[in-house]
Amino acid sequence: MSQVLEKDQEAPFFRSVNQDNKMIYLSDYKGEKNVVLYFYPKDDTPGCTIEANDFTALAAEFDALDTIIIGVSKDDCGSHRDFISKYGLNVQLLADTSGELCESYGVWQEVEKEGVKKWKIVRSTFIIGKDGMLIDAMYGVNHEGHAQAVLDIIKNLNS
Repeated sequence: MSQVLEKDQEAPFFRSVNQDNKMIYLSDYKGEKNVVLYFYPKDDTPGCTIEANDFTALAAEFDALDTIIIGVSKDDCGSHRDFISKYGLNVQLLADTSGELCESYGVWQEVEKEGVKKWKIVRSTFIIGKDGMLIDAMYGVNHEGHAQAVLDIIKNLNS
């Protein structure tokens, strides 16, 4: 199993293509913006849609706090474009089709449900400071109210 990350350690480097097939690097934001990197299981599923809509609704508030929101799943760029278009999302979505990013952040985990084991993305969020360090690492989060809770953490950093 991949390592579990903790706050106050350096965020693992990443590079991945977004919905527009543009390469995005963590280093693009260093010194400029905080990054909320959230991992979710699948585009256009109920919980993932709620989470993406909630982050979109708060996007202007995150932006005012020099914070960019980036979602990650194993869906491809086309699926991400459809998801963004269908719901009018205002977040970037990275296509981690290889699973490399999920592995490096420790969110690709074996879970057991009703006696059946399978591997999946565990809904998780990482807040990365402008210095590239993890401000918070949250595994197994509930989508309900999560975007607001993340925003509150970032507001507290700036107060």
